[in-house]
Amino acid sequence: MFDYVKRMIASIVGRNNHEVNKEPRIIRASEHGIDPKMVSFAAVRTCSILQQRGYKAYVVGGAVRDLLLGVKPKDFDVATDATPEQVKRAQRRAFIIGRRFRLVHVVFGNEIVECSTFRALDASGVRKDASGRVISDNIFGEMWEDAARRDFTINALYYDPSTGDIYDYHGGYEDIRRKTLRMIGYPQARYREDPVRMMRAVRISAKLGFKIEKSADRAIAEMAPLLGNVPAARLFDEMIKLFTCGRAEECLLKLRAAGLHRSLLPMLDVILDEPDGEKFLMLALKRTDERIAVGKKISPAFLFATLLWPQVKKRWDAYQKSSTSNKGSARAMALYSAAEEVIATQSAKLAIQYRFVADMKLIWMLQLRFERRTGKNPYTLVEHPKYRAGYDFMLLRSALGHVLESLVHWWEDFVDADEQKRADMVAQAEVEARRTAAQARAGSKSRQKEQRDEERFTEEATRYEPRSKTSRRRRSSAEKAGIEGQASEAKFAEKPDNAASVVSAKPKRRRRRPKSDKAESKSEQS
Repeated sequence: MFDYVKRMIASIVGRNNHEVNKEPRIIRASEHGIDPKMVSFAAVRTCSILQQRGYKAYVVGGAVRDLLLGVKPKDFDVATDATPEQVKRAQRRAFIIGRRFRLVHVVFGNEIVECSTFRALDASGVRKDASGRVISDNIFGEMWEDAARRDFTINALYYDPSTGDIYDYHGGYEDIRRKTLRMIGYPQARYREDPVRMMRAVRISAKLGFKIEKSADRAIAEMAPLLGNVPAARLFDEMIKLFTCGRAEECLLKLRAAGLHRSLLPMLDVILDEPDGEKFLMLALKRTDERIAVGKKISPAFLFATLLWPQVKKRWDAYQKSSTSNKGSARAMALYSAAEEVIATQSAKLAIQYRFVADMKLIWMLQLRFERRTGKNPYTLVEHPKYRAGYDFMLLRSALGHVLESLVHWWEDFVDADEQKRADMVAQAEVEARRTAAQARAGSKSRQKEQRDEERFTEEATRYEPRSKTSRRRRSSAEKAGIEGQASEAKFAEKPDNAASVVSAKPKRRRRRPKSDKAESKSEQS
């Protein structure tokens, strides 16, 4: 009780309590008011199975925080004193993942509960790099040590589904009531251990409307360069969480104010300094927040396509004006080159996954096909798997005057029309195209050829190839060589003219050794 009163006084006067607390405050169900129906059955079942075997098991982290705020958590994490091997043996379907940080994924249908073992506070087995970032930690400890290892007080709450009690080691329950985001321990040291915590602080404060405690807030600007030492794949995951939290616009402004964007979006300053770039970006983030508010899904590819489009547009225009010998580069080739360059520049800081990169290019290149309403293009475009994403992207461009509203309305009517009306709309569009472009194309065969080449290039660039669903296991070089050899032999064998030169694919028969030789070799080995 004395430790709890001391922590309360320290938080009121604005000082961080850096002492390790071994005794928690127990908050009963009648006090915190969490609705048990909001707790996932998978999480409750995971905890009960471990508790029946004599282990401690609690729902922990952001799920408890959201439950206290009356929000249904997206996922649930469980912390226990059982080792990963013990958790795996106890659960029906469980898989140990990770090497540097070993966790267990407990599977219940489509739901996965992430189960971790209590981490030790100070252990010689914890590995850190030169900058102090923890790169390996599989040393297990007590529950109070695990609480001290967590980042913020509001994430260091342990909920027991069987009793409904919450165990609070660092005053996180009171911080939630005061809407304060407070770091456990010294902020500089905690950010150095895991620089991603700075991004997490920005995201949580923007999402929940919490105020970051002064010392933790001041340390962000000081430790921001440490994000350059974080693996790019992990930064990408945090960026997805940040821009899909429902407060993307506010998160972006806070990232820039704290200087964190330089390690994540190096082109952000250039984009926001341009009037059209800032308007487009803020409009895109606003629409993203609106979709999340009504429960609609957000595609990461669409999100990053909007984030990087202002820079793509700028380089696209530059490429079209740069070539004097060809009187400006072809629009399709210029757009493709601009997209490649921007993605290459951004990927140096943020590892955008290849499947998202491919979809981003499709969304950008489809903008050219929306301009062409003649021939078979309208019919094939509306059947394109990425048509809706491309159309929504065109809506954003039209809101800033980059696309005529009449073009947007034409595609809206075309999608809803029947076959006869579609044919009439295409015929009318062809008449208008001949009327408006007759003077530009009259007597210019080279220009007509360029346009046909551009149309062919655009269709080729927007061709959608679904990803194969084969096994993701990495094949060895020997396996690859064997598969390639079989493919080349099959291809060579298909040609009847070269049948005489085909090497027989029959394997050579293995010569058997006489029994006397085998006996002699065994005697020599013995």
